[in-house]
Amino acid sequence: MLQIAFFENDNSDQFRPLTYLRPSFELVCGRFSLRERITRWFQATHWFAFLRDSLADSYQEAHPKARVNELDKLSKAPTLLINGRWIPDINALHQLRETTVDAVGILEDTVVYLKLDPDEGTLISGQRWEDELGNLARRRHVTQASGQLAHHPWDLINLNGEQLINDFEIFNSMNSNMVSDFKEVALLGNREQISISPSADIDPFVVIDARSGPVTIDSGAKIQAFTRIEGPCHIGAGSQLFRANIKAGTSIGPACRVGGEIEESILHAFANKYHDGFLGHSYICPWVNLGAMTTNSDVKNDYSLVRVPLAGEILDTNLTKVGCFVGDHTKTALGSLFNTGSSIGVMSMILPGGELLPKHVPSFSRVWFGALDDGIDLDSVLQTAAVALSRRHQKFTPAQERLLRHTYELTQPERTAAVTRFQQKLVERVRSSRI
Repeated sequence: MLQIAFFENDNSDQFRPLTYLRPSFELVCGRFSLRERITRWFQATHWFAFLRDSLADSYQEAHPKARVNELDKLSKAPTLLINGRWIPDINALHQLRETTVDAVGILEDTVVYLKLDPDEGTLISGQRWEDELGNLARRRHVTQASGQLAHHPWDLINLNGEQLINDFEIFNSMNSNMVSDFKEVALLGNREQISISPSADIDPFVVIDARSGPVTIDSGAKIQAFTRIEGPCHIGAGSQLFRANIKAGTSIGPACRVGGEIEESILHAFANKYHDGFLGHSYICPWVNLGAMTTNSDVKNDYSLVRVPLAGEILDTNLTKVGCFVGDHTKTALGSLFNTGSSIGVMSMILPGGELLPKHVPSFSRVWFGALDDGIDLDSVLQTAAVALSRRHQKFTPAQERLLRHTYELTQPERTAAVTRFQQKLVERVRSSRI
C-alpha cells in the first residue's frame, strides 16, 4: 500500500510568523491546507509528517492519525513524498495518482513530489530534505509538475482565489440544489457554483454572489442577515458571519467569527474578527482576536511595491497589494491600525496609540500607547491562551504550552533587535523635533 508523507524544508522559515506553531504543509490556500487536499484526494486516513522537532508533540496531539518523524518507516512500503510548499492543481493531483516509482515532479527547479522505493528509505535522514531528494531525483525521469510553489505568506494570498476555484472543481460533492431550501436568500450567478451544507443556518436577506467564482458554505455555519458573500469564497464549518461584507478571494476557516469588510484574505481557523473594520490581503492565524474597528491598509497611497518585514528582515514582495500577517494568539484592542505590509508575531498584544502601528511587531511583544516593548509577562499570556481556548470548548494542553515557551526563546533575538531599533528611532525623532 502506498504511504503518503509530507515534509517541510529550511524554507519554512520564509513563512514566519505563520509557521512558528505549524509546519508549512498546514498553511491554508484555497479551501484546504496541502495536507488536507492530498489526504482527501487519496482518501488517506493515515499519513507521515516530517517536521521540526519542536513541533512534533503538538502536531501529534492535534493529528493522532499522523506518524510524525518516523523515518524508519520509509523502508516498509512505497512512499509518496510531498513538499509542504507545493499547491497542486487538478492536473497535478491526477499526475500524482499515475506517478511511477522512477518519476520525480519538479517545479521551479524544486522537488515537489517523489515516490520513494522501500529500498531507498535508508537514504533519507531528514537533515537536508532538498539535498537528499535532489540526489534521488537525479536517478529518475523528471516530470514537470503543475500547480504553484509558495515562497512567502503573500503567495498564499495571491493564489487563494485561483485555488478556491480549483478546490471547488476538485472536491465539491455537495448537492447545490440545497440552496433552494433557504428562503429570501439572494443567489446571484450560476447556482451550480454555490454549495451549501444542509446544516448551515442562513438568515433571510443574505446575498450570495457566484458570478465571479464559486461559494462554499460548510456544515454548521451561521450567516446573519445583511451579509454579502462574493465568490470565489469559502466559509468553514461552524463559522459565524455577522452582517459581513466578504469579497472575492477570501477563505474563512472553521469556527471563526467574522464581521465587517474582508477582501482576499485567509482566516485560518478559530479567528475572531467580530466587529466592523477592514481586513484585506491578509493571513490571520488561529486564536487571534481583532478588536472593534481594527483595520489594515493593503495598498500604499502611491501604489508602489510593498515591502514586508518578516522576522525583521525586509523583503520585496513585487506586489502592490499586501496586507498584514498575524501570528497565533495575538490580540488587538479597539481601533488598531495596521500599515501596508505588516508582520505581527505570535502572542503579541496591541494597544493602539492613535496612529499607524509599527510594521514589524515581534512575537511576545507589546505595542503600548504607540511604543514597542518586550514587557509581556509570559505566564500571564499563556493563561489568557488557556481561557481563549476554553471559550471555544478547546483545551490548552501541556504540549501547546511547551511549543509556545520554545517559540518565546526562539524569537528573543528578533524581539530584542526590534525593540532596540524602535527606541533608537524614537530618540532620533525627539532630537529632530528639538532642532
